[in-house]
Amino acid sequence: MAPSSPRVRAGLLGLGLAVTACLSVPAPATAGTSVATSRTAAADTSSAAALTVEELRLDRAVPREILAASGFDTVTPELARRLGTARSYAQARRIVVGEGSALWRRAVDRAQGRGPADGELSRDDDRPLYWARLAMSRHVREWDPGFGLSEVQRAALLGDLEQTSRGRTDLRHPPGAKGLKRVLVTGFDPFTLDRDVRISNPSGASALALDGTVIETAQGPARIETAVFPVRWRDFAEGTVERTLRPYLRQADLFTTVSQGRVGRFDIERTNGAWRGGFPDNENVSRRETVPVADPASQPQWTTTSLPYREIVAADTGRFPVYDNTSVTEIPAGGTAPVVRPDGPTAGSTARAGGGGDYLSNEIAYRATLLRDRLGLREALPGGHVHTPVLQFGAGNTDPATGTVTDPEFVRNRLDIIAQVRAIVAVAVSGAAG
Repeated sequence: MAPSSPRVRAGLLGLGLAVTACLSVPAPATAGTSVATSRTAAADTSSAAALTVEELRLDRAVPREILAASGFDTVTPELARRLGTARSYAQARRIVVGEGSALWRRAVDRAQGRGPADGELSRDDDRPLYWARLAMSRHVREWDPGFGLSEVQRAALLGDLEQTSRGRTDLRHPPGAKGLKRVLVTGFDPFTLDRDVRISNPSGASALALDGTVIETAQGPARIETAVFPVRWRDFAEGTVERTLRPYLRQADLFTTVSQGRVGRFDIERTNGAWRGGFPDNENVSRRETVPVADPASQPQWTTTSLPYREIVAADTGRFPVYDNTSVTEIPAGGTAPVVRPDGPTAGSTARAGGGGDYLSNEIAYRATLLRDRLGLREALPGGHVHTPVLQFGAGNTDPATGTVTDPEFVRNRLDIIAQVRAIVAVAVSGAAG
C-alpha cells in the first residue's frame, strides 16, 4: 500500500464537518494542576463552543484522511440520516445504540478480515474506530432535533454511544462451552495526539484483532472478549473501569489490561500504584492525586499482578523482548521524598508510580486488580497488566509535520505487536492453568 500525504489529500476529503476558522487546541496542562475545563478555551455562544478537545481535532486534515482512507467517513453521515428520521428521544436512543454497536462490529470485522477492505489503510488499523466515534459524538452534540432534546437526554445519548462503540455491551462469553477458557482483554484509544495526530495505539488494535476470537493454548481453547477505554481522567474517576469489568470478572478465567508502554519491549507490570501523576489526557486535562475509588478508607497503596509472569517472560512469544518489571516509585514510610525501588514497594510506603508509571495505564491496572481483590478473586483469577512496545513509524516518516499517516514499517510493527499480544495471552492462559 502506497502511503499518501495528508496535505495532498486534505482538500479532497469531506465528512460534512464544519471547519471553524482560527480554532486551536489548548496546549497541554502543566503536570500537577487540575484543569477545570476540558473544552476549548474559546468561550462563545456557537455550537462549536460545546465541542470537546477531542472532537475539535477532527478539523485537522489527518483525522479526515484516516476516515476517508478506511471507508469510515460514511459512518457519521449514516447516523445523521437515521437521526433525521427520529421523532422522539426514545427513537433517537435506539438509533444511537444501533449505530454505536454497528461501529464496533464494523471495526472488529475489518480488523479480522471480514467484509470489504474499504480504503487504503491496512485492516489492522485502530484509528478509524477512534476518529469515527468522535465524528459521531460531535454530530450528536450538535444535533438539534425538532422535538426538543434536554441536555440530560443528550448526555445519555453520548453515554450510549460510548458504551456501544467501545465493545462494552458486546462482552459475551458463551455459557456452557465445556473446556473453553474465558479471557477478557482491554485496550486504549490513541493518545498524545497534539504531539502527533497520526498516532495509533497497538493496544486498541490488539483489542479489535482479538475480540471474539478463539486461540489454542496448552490448556485447550480460549475465547477472548475485548473492550477499548478512553484516555480521559474523568471517565476513570466516574468508575467506567469498574462498571465495565465487574459483571464479567466472576465469569472469566483470566484478564489482562493492555496499553502502549516503552520503546522496543513488552513489560508485565508486577505492581500498580494508587497515584495519578499529572500527565495530560486526551482532553488536555491533568490530575495529580490519589486514584479516586469507592470506599477510599480501605484503599491500598499497591496492588499486584496475578498473571503468570515467569512463564510469560520465559516463553518465545515474538520479536520483542518481554520483561518482568518490578520497579516502582514510592515515598517510604516516615519519608517525604519519592524513591525509586527496583524490586517493588517497601512496607507502609505511599505510591508515586507503579511499574506501569503514574498515568492511565497504571490506573486501569490498579483499578482492575483492586476490583479483583474486592470481589474475593485474588487467588482464583489471574489478572494484571501488559505494556506493549511503542508503535513507531518507519525511518523517514517520523516528523508529523511532513509525514504520511502510514507506512510499511508502521504496519509491520503493529501486526507484530498484535501477534505477540495474542501469543502472550495464550501463554498466560496455559501458565495460569498450570
